[in-house]
Amino acid sequence: MAPIHAAAFAELDVLTLYRLLELRVSVFVVEQACPYPELDGRDVEPTTVHLWIDDAGRPVAYLRILAEADGVVRFGRVVTAPNRRGEGLAARLVRHALALTAPAPAVLDAQSHLTAWYQELGFDVAGAEYLDDGIPHTPMRLARRPC
Repeated sequence: MAPIHAAAFAELDVLTLYRLLELRVSVFVVEQACPYPELDGRDVEPTTVHLWIDDAGRPVAYLRILAEADGVVRFGRVVTAPNRRGEGLAARLVRHALALTAPAPAVLDAQSHLTAWYQELGFDVAGAEYLDDGIPHTPMRLARRPC
């Protein structure tokens, strides 16, 4: 089983950063045909944690953890390479992120077709569905962490 890597932005080497961003853009911008500013400035915040799983040096799954001002952690940019979907890689990353950030509450904005998947990981719907760049999203929250 491939290890999960964790790093702050300042700890990422240039090639790893390039490959992480390449994975995110290839899915969120190209595959989903959604031209939006994928680089939002939050990656470089000193409290942001980047988690990923790689295969021979190429990231195959990724997630970032953001620290919000109210003490909540926000998970985002959860992505798996198309040829590696269905292997449980994203679930491993989410579970790892939950362990790293316990006991703080966690929130995320799920693409709505993934709401049931996040519910299996302990998240609850926390608001009404909305469109973000034409893609339906649902706010979700995990108020208590499983032991």
